[in-house]
Amino acid sequence: MPDVKLFSGTKSYYLAEKIADYYGQPLGQVKLNRFSDGEIQPVIQESVRGTYTFFIQSTFSPSENLMELLLMIDAAKRASAGYITAVIPYFGYARQDRKDKPRVAIGAKLVANILQAAGVNRIMTMDFHADQIQGFFDIPVDHLQAEAIFIPYLETQDMSNVTFAAPDVGSTKRARAYAKYFSTDLVICDKERSRPNQIESITVIGEVKGKDVILTDDLADTAGTLCRAGQAMMDKGAKSVRAICTHPVLSGKAYENIENSVLDEVIVCDTIPLKQESPKIKVLSVSKLFARAIRNTHEHRSISALFVKQKSKTLFNS
Repeated sequence: MPDVKLFSGTKSYYLAEKIADYYGQPLGQVKLNRFSDGEIQPVIQESVRGTYTFFIQSTFSPSENLMELLLMIDAAKRASAGYITAVIPYFGYARQDRKDKPRVAIGAKLVANILQAAGVNRIMTMDFHADQIQGFFDIPVDHLQAEAIFIPYLETQDMSNVTFAAPDVGSTKRARAYAKYFSTDLVICDKERSRPNQIESITVIGEVKGKDVILTDDLADTAGTLCRAGQAMMDKGAKSVRAICTHPVLSGKAYENIENSVLDEVIVCDTIPLKQESPKIKVLSVSKLFARAIRNTHEHRSISALFVKQKSKTLFNS
């Protein structure tokens, strides 16, 4: 069986090191040359001929992270790598998944096209903003689910008085999965926006009085939705409000919004590094899950077994 080589982009090195540690081998060496005008040139400093090559890089802002990933993929393809997988824990531009108004780009589809043009054979990611983005690719996509991270953590908490809530209609499917697993009620927030990152109003659909509410979402950008939804829950008589959110984009006044909100805790994954510490933000690592997924890919074993929720205990107690 061909050897495995793991490489990291610059901004995801903190996570790639942990993935490589769980996998049981060191990261490969990549040197990043930079021209005086800022142009980058990644150089793979060891042979990848015929290997299963994995590049670990989330494509959060700035877009240079995506460009670095594309250049590493191209370098590996030209160096005769046997099979190239882009491990993208956070897939940027995923919010641009449809043409919802005239004369706008479908950014997620464009990024999918560019990755394939660069020569990638497989994509491994976690919690797309919209599940249908998998269909933008004509290559295999391993779409891991953060439930395998959050459920074991929640099972250590008191869940006797919990209600799960979707902070907007788009998060309903995700919230329903948690509610079904824990056999709890489901509440939905109907959110109206005037423009991106600007919420006009939130209407709570369902009963939350006296409940410990857990909001579920795939990402928090300015955290405006989470904070406004949390306040709406408290206004309806909720006992407490927490949130679980896969990708901590946390731009603008996000940290200030969270710290000044009614939210007791925001639990996130380390798909994106935090810009600063916050007493209200708890980080859970996805490194073990991705290490197992990489091993299963190399050994031609099932990936779906890793994110079937009923198996989460077996996965993370092993």
